[in-house]
Amino acid sequence: MAAACLVGCERGASSGAASSSPGPASSGCPAVLARARAAVARAEQPRTTWDGPTSGPRAVAGGRIVYVAQTMTNPGVAGAAKGVQEAAKAIGWRVRVIDGQGTPAGIQAAFSQAIALKPSGIVIGGFDPRLTSQQVAKARADHIPLVGWHAVDAPGPSKDPELFSNVTTRVRDVAKVSADWVIAHSRGHAGVVVFTDASIPFARHKSELIKKQLATCPGVRLLAEENIPIPDTSSRTPQEVSSLLSRFRDRWTHSVAINDVYFADAAPALRAARRKGGGAPFNIGAGDGDPSAFQRINSRQFQAATVPEPFSQQGWQILDEFNRAFSHQPASGYVAPVHISTAANSRGATTWDPPGYRAAYLKIWGRQPHG
Repeated sequence: MAAACLVGCERGASSGAASSSPGPASSGCPAVLARARAAVARAEQPRTTWDGPTSGPRAVAGGRIVYVAQTMTNPGVAGAAKGVQEAAKAIGWRVRVIDGQGTPAGIQAAFSQAIALKPSGIVIGGFDPRLTSQQVAKARADHIPLVGWHAVDAPGPSKDPELFSNVTTRVRDVAKVSADWVIAHSRGHAGVVVFTDASIPFARHKSELIKKQLATCPGVRLLAEENIPIPDTSSRTPQEVSSLLSRFRDRWTHSVAINDVYFADAAPALRAARRKGGGAPFNIGAGDGDPSAFQRINSRQFQAATVPEPFSQQGWQILDEFNRAFSHQPASGYVAPVHISTAANSRGATTWDPPGYRAAYLKIWGRQPHG
């Protein structure tokens, strides 16, 4: 498989050779294909019960949380913030969201503002805490617990940087099942473009894992990796997609993006090139699953699938993790399993909202369900 730029590509840069088109002459990957199909089938199954925590401390009174957002233009960051706000109403706490505007200086300023408010806890919403090492140290000195959302690669507690917990699906699981979907959907013969944001370590790591899994099937070719920072997607993606269409034409059959927002901005260029909304390139978002992604999937408009984050559930989990921190109890350790949403299984939904968590958290907190 052609090597792509691995780390620190130039902004908006593309890499890729793989000039030969995958086709019937390729040996394919029957064993890998069989495993990919099984993994995708499991991930597409609907969940019917809550598999998370059912016990923990009752709600501490008077919690004040500040959610520092990497940028509220990132649908995932905004979706998790909305979940935190919903959970705060249920537990009886106050939440303030401060937008870092997607720049290091903006995020650092937002974090400093959060600390100055002397809250009970601060959420690191979708950015690398190492970017704000001084603010993290100040929060620690002020005994303000930190809970991350997609802040570091691994879910659960983190020692360096020090987080009480990091709420996320397992990046390796999301990356693997996204690549498996491409392998299964293409029957082991695909020309793939990967869209990433190398400025975010979490995203860069995800795209590396995606490429590694794609490489397990010789019939799948990596055509290019497009490094487009998420704040720049609306301005850069249409131009890059037009260039890709010119370079690869029908060899480009599938795409994987670390965030669904790339396909929102790719759609106009694909439409202008007279591509069919339900045809190639078949696109899957390796994470997030915001409402616009579901709308594209359900209407078959330039996105076929997503591996959605359960934003609302994760927002409730963030509040539950803070409640455990305030109660001097360990983190819950819960990690939501991966799920693939398609037009066939989403049933018209505009978000992935697994069942049972609201009632479970309300019971843990000693709150009565509304209605």
